[in-house]
Amino acid sequence: MNQDRTCRDKGVVWSGEFYNYRESLPPLLDATGLLTKLAGHQRVLIKPNLVEALDPPITTHIDMVEALVDYILFHNSEIRIIVGEGTGALEYDTFHCFEQLGYLKLLDKERVQLLDLNIEPCRRLTNDACKRWPELYLPELLFDCFLISVPVLKAHSLCRVTLTMKNMMGCAPPVHYQQGGAWGKSSFHSRLDEAVFDLNLYRAADFTVIDGAVGMAKAHLWGPTCNPPVNKIIASYDPVAVDAYGTSLLKKSWKDVGHIWMANGVLGQAEPLDIREPAVALK
Repeated sequence: MNQDRTCRDKGVVWSGEFYNYRESLPPLLDATGLLTKLAGHQRVLIKPNLVEALDPPITTHIDMVEALVDYILFHNSEIRIIVGEGTGALEYDTFHCFEQLGYLKLLDKERVQLLDLNIEPCRRLTNDACKRWPELYLPELLFDCFLISVPVLKAHSLCRVTLTMKNMMGCAPPVHYQQGGAWGKSSFHSRLDEAVFDLNLYRAADFTVIDGAVGMAKAHLWGPTCNPPVNKIIASYDPVAVDAYGTSLLKKSWKDVGHIWMANGVLGQAEPLDIREPAVALK
């Protein structure tokens, strides 16, 4: 189970203007003190959103992940970085997404590995307080690393938004959660908000960077992008706070998003929010 997150950076969100990933990300990460948080950790798992092999902004841009990887390695050349995801598609595996979306170039970097979370060895977890998932299977790796979630700012056709808490669904193994459906995590669609909340009770991200350079305005796999583009990159150690703020950038209320209001006061704080900007202006 996660440690209580309500006492750690509660309600704090850093928000920076987007120009390009190389310029915009480092000042934001400096402001968050990420390097201090990583001290003592041997492994970092970076979890993008590669739900299918579809181009950004439906999926997390490789340039965003590469900028994050390079930032960490520049300051800590001894740490091991794993970029891991478990696609929801049944027609192909996660490495197809890695290949189609340009992630294979990360393998040229020392101490960087790509991993398909759909086939990783799992740990059986139980919690009688969880209504939707009193029993859950998740990759063992998640509990032996510092977990950075890197989702895209997107609306969702079933639960209004898909941000950092819902991004954790990529960790759920299809062998347990397809259950005959047309998608690798099909069983999550039953009582979806409860399912996402329970999942994050077992394991939420330690840190989140949301790519809000563009934004998906209506749905997560189709439809219009945000017009004008949101032009933000946001970060937080509080998964509830960052999802609440991200929801506002999509012009929605977090109070209308079931998994956020369930998590409010449990995994973090949705309001009031303390929105901070990077100390160094980019332009």
